[in-house]
Amino acid sequence: MVTIDQIALEVMRNQMASIAEDMGVVLRLTAFSPNIKERADCSAAVFTPEGEMLAQAEHIPVHLGSMPASVAAVIERFGTEPEPGIQYAVNDPFHGGTHLNDLTLVRPVHVGNRLVAWVGNRAHHADVGGEAPGSMPAHATRVEQEGIVVAPMVAVRESAWRDEFIEPFLSATRTPTERRGDLAAQLGANEAGAIRLAALVERYGADTHRSMSKALMAYGERRMRSAIAALPDGSASFTDYMEWKGALVPIAATITVSGDELTADLTGSADQVQGNINAVRAVTGSCLSYAVRVATDPSIPATGGAHRPLHLITRPGSIVDAVAPVAVAAGNVETSQRISDTMLGALASFAPGRVPAAGQGTMNNVLIGNETFAYYETVAGGQGARPRRDGQSGIQTGMTNTKNTPITSLDTHYPFTVTRYKLRSGSGGDGLFHGGEGIERGIRFNENATLSLMGERRLSAPWGLAGGDSGAVGEDWLLHANGDHMRLASKCTVEVEAGDELLVLTPGGGGWGARTDGS
Repeated sequence: MVTIDQIALEVMRNQMASIAEDMGVVLRLTAFSPNIKERADCSAAVFTPEGEMLAQAEHIPVHLGSMPASVAAVIERFGTEPEPGIQYAVNDPFHGGTHLNDLTLVRPVHVGNRLVAWVGNRAHHADVGGEAPGSMPAHATRVEQEGIVVAPMVAVRESAWRDEFIEPFLSATRTPTERRGDLAAQLGANEAGAIRLAALVERYGADTHRSMSKALMAYGERRMRSAIAALPDGSASFTDYMEWKGALVPIAATITVSGDELTADLTGSADQVQGNINAVRAVTGSCLSYAVRVATDPSIPATGGAHRPLHLITRPGSIVDAVAPVAVAAGNVETSQRISDTMLGALASFAPGRVPAAGQGTMNNVLIGNETFAYYETVAGGQGARPRRDGQSGIQTGMTNTKNTPITSLDTHYPFTVTRYKLRSGSGGDGLFHGGEGIERGIRFNENATLSLMGERRLSAPWGLAGGDSGAVGEDWLLHANGDHMRLASKCTVEVEAGDELLVLTPGGGGWGARTDGS
């Protein structure tokens, strides 16, 4: 029997996390697209032989919380004895993916002939062949309109791309050279992780590593159970809203704490819609993991063990548990933000000293392209004020964790010009602690293109907490070269001409606490 003390466990926890971090570094440094290289729209993690999360890098919550579903889909399709050196690909939202742009590569790790772990990484590809450049057409009602669907399949065998994967994938996209480069970066990141992990296992010995992995999972479970047990028993409900065609679509959550277990029931949420704001269950599960960590203790190891005390109840066919073949592109990038907002709103009743006011609650997705280029970016906004501190301004919040594309990179890669980029003064909600400010960003087009927007909080403002005021809603404007101005819908696909300008005003965060000076 292997005895594992606290120091050895902490050393292993950091070793596993550093492997995932290194995978992310390799991916970003070798990627072709600015979206991955500059914005870091990618994530990496390490998994047990059974597919449970063992360690992750501090990358993107919506990627990481849902990535175990990709590993599980691969194991279900190909079995528990994969051949050494093979890599699998998946983006099918209804078989382990989230939305089509996020392609996941999964690789088994062997020592000798023994499977000791899996490594995986997920990266957002700026175009996967959807009906509009960027592959998030606002008019989509079915998933195939959003691009090529990759069910779990072999991507690489014996270090060579498989034609049944690579050729259809590259043929579908408007930017095959960039896609090939990003795919190669994903492949290399998994190889780097597998090499480091195999060396670590060989140093410890496979049996010792296995025992330490189980101990790490059990440690994460104990930490999470302890954090939940510190919350008061009971139930609390909260409802927030998505925006769809000028109407508000409810997402309803009831959180129940019982001893050292927590259940989130979202069965009261709206039915899935004929549009792309539907989220698959894997996305909703990642929101639960994120929200509970915010409301309890973010230092809890993000392992599969920490997920065991959490229970999610959803209704298939709802906006938070979509079923095929509905469109889902915005479900991953926008509905995830509202699901986490809703869960945090309910959790505020249990942990009022930890839960912040609502952040901007959107990723403000901007997609621009034609048949020669595809640009994708999410624009930052205001963070909700916290119980003891103002919210941060101009920052990504909630289920995303990306950077901006530097203006110098935009000028190099794309045919448009950034005309303004500054904080949006006065957009943060007032209160004892002030919500963070949103951003004003202007882009002038230098050639004709197709523009798609996927945003939220244009009708329903980010809420304040404990008497704090709401943050400002966002706005999107198309400023035509002839001087005409047109306010755009939060979700739209439109044609733009050279000389036109897009102006995005992102939401501010909600305030926390009532002001004490009477103003």
